[in-house]
Amino acid sequence: MQEREEGAHFHMADVRHKRVTARRAVAIGELSAGADAFTQIVERRLPKGDAMTMAEIAGLQGAKNASQLMPLCHPLPLEYIDVRCEPVGERHAIRVYCEVATFARTGVEMEALAGASAALLTLYDLTKPVEPALSFGGVRLLFKEGGKRGLWLHPEGMTDAERERYKPRTIAQLDTIHAAVITLSDRASRGDYTDISGPLLVQRLRELGANVTDAEVLADEPVQLAERLRQLASHGVRLILCTGGTGLGPRDRTPEALAMVADRHVDGIGELFRTESSQHTPMAWLSRAHAVLIGTTLVIALPGSAKAVAQGMDILAPVLSHALSMAAGGGHA
Repeated sequence: MQEREEGAHFHMADVRHKRVTARRAVAIGELSAGADAFTQIVERRLPKGDAMTMAEIAGLQGAKNASQLMPLCHPLPLEYIDVRCEPVGERHAIRVYCEVATFARTGVEMEALAGASAALLTLYDLTKPVEPALSFGGVRLLFKEGGKRGLWLHPEGMTDAERERYKPRTIAQLDTIHAAVITLSDRASRGDYTDISGPLLVQRLRELGANVTDAEVLADEPVQLAERLRQLASHGVRLILCTGGTGLGPRDRTPEALAMVADRHVDGIGELFRTESSQHTPMAWLSRAHAVLIGTTLVIALPGSAKAVAQGMDILAPVLSHALSMAAGGGHA
């Protein structure tokens, strides 16, 4: 017997170290039925019965059984499925939508696609006695959201009606927000190594639309940091992200510097960071990540490693815009 080629081994993607987040996907597709069959589908008088209702039921089953159909698809406990058949008169077509949502470490796009495909196959099966020249296609994701990449929209876009119904959620941008980044590290301030975490924070803030006016490296000296934070706040910087000095080492004093200048403490931000980061590593519980307000300026202290900074921005990005709005006197969401 011929031996299996090198590299032919299959395995499921390892998602153990991903965070559990809200996931949602919507898939679409269309059955082209022709004028006569389309009329019978819409008027629900096909010989086999109500095709659209049965297709919606089949779509539910298809989404729930995606992992049984695709060997490397993760089995997920789905929390919401909605399948909808919508007649498109000008094309004598039935458009199918399948929306799937859950909280998980991986996305639900395959479940949405499986649901839409099952619904289309059922429409085909129930319609073929009156019209054998059927076709269906255009099965694709409309959008997916969740995880560290946030919202993804298909390049073909969405109609106004689809956008209004499904309301895809984007991360609120930080446009017009003046921001600054401070790295706290004795060694980096001496030039012993090149800071990576600070530039990463600058990049992530700019991706959110923030205007990063300052990025600097300071030694682990709380008095020096406190003075710099006061200066930046007084010059209109609305958001200051610090990286480093939040551990348990003797020189890790960033939270103490924040306490020197705080008008109010924002304890929930540190709690959010630790809770979400603990899905990656139990060492997250040793972090002293913290946040304070200096007037209307939000200051957040994150750990010093680039990995923790990247994870921290994934966690905090969805709440930053609203936090800054509230600090400036805006209302609750």
